[in-house]
Amino acid sequence: MAFIAYIGLALLVLTSVCAANDCLARIELKKKGLDQKTLQAARIVAREGGLSNEVNRKYGLRGGLSYSESARGEYVPLKNYLDAQYYGEIGLGTPPQKFTVIFDTGSSNLWVPSTKCYLSIACYFHSKYKASQSSSYCVNGKPFNIQYGSGSVSGYLGQDHVTAGDLVVKDQVFAEVTQEPGLTFLAAKFDGILGLGFQKISVGNVVPVWYNMVNQGLIKEPVFSFWMNRKVGDEEGGEIVFGGVDPNHFKGKHTYVPVTREGYWQFNMGDFLIGGQSTGFCSGGCAAIVDSGTSLLAGPSGIVAQINEAIGASGLASQECKSVVSQYGDLIMELLMAQTNPQKVCSQIGLCLSDGTRDVGMRIASVLEKGNEATSTSSSGMCAACEMAVVWAKNQIARNASKDQIMTYLNQLCDRLPNPNGQAAVDCKTYQACPLCHLQSVIEVLISLLISIFLKLARVLQLNALVVSWD
Repeated sequence: MAFIAYIGLALLVLTSVCAANDCLARIELKKKGLDQKTLQAARIVAREGGLSNEVNRKYGLRGGLSYSESARGEYVPLKNYLDAQYYGEIGLGTPPQKFTVIFDTGSSNLWVPSTKCYLSIACYFHSKYKASQSSSYCVNGKPFNIQYGSGSVSGYLGQDHVTAGDLVVKDQVFAEVTQEPGLTFLAAKFDGILGLGFQKISVGNVVPVWYNMVNQGLIKEPVFSFWMNRKVGDEEGGEIVFGGVDPNHFKGKHTYVPVTREGYWQFNMGDFLIGGQSTGFCSGGCAAIVDSGTSLLAGPSGIVAQINEAIGASGLASQECKSVVSQYGDLIMELLMAQTNPQKVCSQIGLCLSDGTRDVGMRIASVLEKGNEATSTSSSGMCAACEMAVVWAKNQIARNASKDQIMTYLNQLCDRLPNPNGQAAVDCKTYQACPLCHLQSVIEVLISLLISIFLKLARVLQLNALVVSWD
C-alpha cells in the first residue's frame, strides 16, 4: 500500500511492488505485531482521553539524516504499530537530537516535546528537545496551540535544523511543546508529529518542512511518497521518500488525481463501492482527503454502517434508524417502487420538511426556545435516518431483493451504525473462558500501566532530588 503526493497539485495512488533504485532517499518504516493486551490498553486510554481522529489513527517513521544533492529522493524508514501507527525517526538541532514522529498529511506543523514540559505525564514517556544543547537553535517564542480531535498540544515556536534521512532542512520553525494534557499522547509510540499538509492550514502560518525541502533545493522533484507494508509479521513497516518514488514498491501505471483544494490533500471521489456495488451515497461525486496520520476511515454514517455490515464490525444501534424502518419501511419501499424521486420520499412521508430539509431543520432549531430543542434534535435525527434508509432500500430494490430481505438488511444496517463517537470494532479474538477472564486481562493491563507510570515518576523525582542536593 502506498501513495505519492506531488507537491504541485496532484496525488498519486500506487499499487504494490517492483525493482530497486538506490538513488532515492528513504526513511524506513518498522512494524510491530498485534498484541491483544496492548490493544486493550490502547482502548482503555482511548476511552479516557481519546487517541483522537488525527492522533489515534496515524503514526509512522524512523530514519537517519544528512544532506545529499545527488540523491533523487531521501528515504526515511517507518515503523508500524498495531497497523495503526506508522512512525519514523528524524533529527532536530546540531548535533541532531532524535525523535520518532508521525508523517501526517492531515496537518502542517512540526512539533516535539520540550524539556520545559514539566506538568504533562506524557512528556515523561517521550524524548524531549533540549534547546541549550543545539548550536543552531534560534529563539522565536511565539505561542503555539494545535487541536487533534480530542487531543491537543501547546507550547511555543523555535527554530533549528531538521534532519530527515540524508537531508538537512536549515532554519526550520517548529513547536516546542510544553503541554500534552490528558492521556491522548501517553500511550502513543511517537514523540511528535511532522505535518505534510499545505501552509494554508499551518498554525501560525509556519512554512512546512516539505516546503523548505523544495525551497532550499534539497530534492530534485517536488514529490514525497509513502509505502506502508501490509505483510503481517514483517519487521519492516514501510518508508517515506522525499523527492521521488521507490520503484521497489509499486508496479503498473500510476493513477493521478488532481488536488481540488489546497490545505488538506483533497480530491474528488466519483463513487464509493462495497463488493463492487455502489453504496449510493457518492454516486454524484464527493470530496475526500488522504490523511497518512490516521488509521480511521471517516465518512457519512450511512456509508460507515454499510462498511461495518460488510466486514462484521459492531456499532451502537440507532433508535431513530430502527424506528424509521419499523414505522415507515413499507411506505418507503412502496414509494420507491412507484418511481418516486428518492430525494422527495422522506418529505412526502413527513419526516423531512423539504428537499435538503436537515439544513433547514438545523437553522430552525437554532432559533427555537430551549424547551423545544429536544424535539427539533429528534426530528432532525429521524430525517437523517429516513434519508439513509431510502438509499439503502433503493440499492436493494435495484438488486431485486424481496421485501423481507430488504427489511432484514435495513435492520442489520441500523445495528451497524457507529456510536456517537464514530467508533466501531471487529473482534480480533474471542474469549472462550468465563467473562471474568476478560476483566482480569484488563486489570492486568491497568496495573502494568500504573506501575510503569509510578516507576517513571519515581526516577524523575529521584533525579530532581539529586540535582537539588548537589546544588
